[in-house]
Amino acid sequence: MREFTEQEMIRREKAAKIAAKGIDPFGHRVDVTSDSKQIKEMYEEKTKEELEGMKQKPVLIAGRIMTIRGKGKAGFMHIQDRYGQIQVYLRQDAISEEEYELFDYADLGDIVAVEGTIFRTNAGELSVKASKYIHLVKALKPLPEKFHGLADEETKFRKRYLDIIMDSDVRDMFYKKQLFWSTIRNFLIEKGFLEIETPVLETMVGGAAATPFKTHHNALDIDVYLRISMGELWQKKALVAGFEKVFEIGRQFRNEGMSSEHLQDYTQMEFYWAYADYKDGMELTKEMYRRVVKAVLGTSKFESRGFKIDIDKEWEIYDFEKVIKDKTGIGIYDATIEEIKEKLDSLKIEYDPALGFWRLVDLLWKFVRKTLSGPAFLVGQPVQLNPLPKRQVEDPRKVAQMQIILAGSEMGNGYSELNDPMDLEERFKEQREMSEAGDEEAHNDDADFIEALEHGMPPAYGFGVSERFFSFLMDRSIRECAMFPLMRPKA
Repeated sequence: MREFTEQEMIRREKAAKIAAKGIDPFGHRVDVTSDSKQIKEMYEEKTKEELEGMKQKPVLIAGRIMTIRGKGKAGFMHIQDRYGQIQVYLRQDAISEEEYELFDYADLGDIVAVEGTIFRTNAGELSVKASKYIHLVKALKPLPEKFHGLADEETKFRKRYLDIIMDSDVRDMFYKKQLFWSTIRNFLIEKGFLEIETPVLETMVGGAAATPFKTHHNALDIDVYLRISMGELWQKKALVAGFEKVFEIGRQFRNEGMSSEHLQDYTQMEFYWAYADYKDGMELTKEMYRRVVKAVLGTSKFESRGFKIDIDKEWEIYDFEKVIKDKTGIGIYDATIEEIKEKLDSLKIEYDPALGFWRLVDLLWKFVRKTLSGPAFLVGQPVQLNPLPKRQVEDPRKVAQMQIILAGSEMGNGYSELNDPMDLEERFKEQREMSEAGDEEAHNDDADFIEALEHGMPPAYGFGVSERFFSFLMDRSIRECAMFPLMRPKA
């Protein structure tokens, strides 16, 4: 049998008293006509005297009680809605006797509605003078203590609803996250892209190098995987079908480690653009990032992970080979695997000794990347690290790929798509050999995709960015930016 604290017992008794009056302690619909933001925008410039002299139409607001003081013949409270808090003033002689008694039963955390007119207190605070008080929901548990809130991170994530109630910055962050994705979506639609949907369940993982989640499809009696990319190979099949600009925003899943930059399920956007290449993509994504940053933050400048960034400044271009040489002294096309390992050892970078040459080079690059502020584009990656882009015409050892670098991290990846099915078949063969040698990040061989390419896919550019970009704009871990992150079940 559950045990209740004294506070919880008192609240349940109050709920019973409310019910005894024929009022549902957990409420019904109300016709909300205004909110705290609208009231402040409409009346913020009005003086106390101007408000008293105005003929006003009553407003009806609703929200959660965050403060209460006084309950004799008059009382004040602040109620919180989606935009913030506003003060309410209640007088015993201004509302009905039953309504004032309901107010007497009120506790912090209860949800109520109030009808009234706008005035300023003697202290100058814009407030609602109640002419009607409506009880909606009795909170049976108290809110966290106001000045300390939820200090423990585990509790914050497990009871995120309380974190959002108590911390306006967290609440505002999720409105910004919606703005982040809607700005990207609207930008692409404005540029003529078609939003499509591709399968979340796949019989073969493709489009990225990552460990998938595996499950079983009962109706077909087959094992399937949750997608590890935003339908990359499917979107390219859409290009084969004749769509010239397509994109998708959705959830993707990778059964890998957690960090401040990585989640197992997260939102990703990918687009594919026929007849364009990675240089066209650099210009388009630069424009998109500038628009997103200004929409979300209201400025082009922000700080993240200790870096000061201005998204409007001229973007640098780093060459993969050159920047590694400049930062570490290693020439990646001349060095031996032993020299790469010696350099990793000297930099105190941990690695699996069984890794092949190019995966070790990739670790070296990731060390270098942490020193780069950006905004910048990385170009000239070796073909061995990604089998899907076209090769550079000027240097076939390298792919026609770019990555966006911000605050020491990759913040978007795009490339001129490989549409030569014969070349791709050879690269898949190399990836298969790497996989057989133990490389868990090698790409899978996809015969169906090669067959689609044999029907002809136009030259194209593809690009992807995840919610990691948003977490960097907020300068928080990506887990903090998930409203309800995955939690280990309670023991």
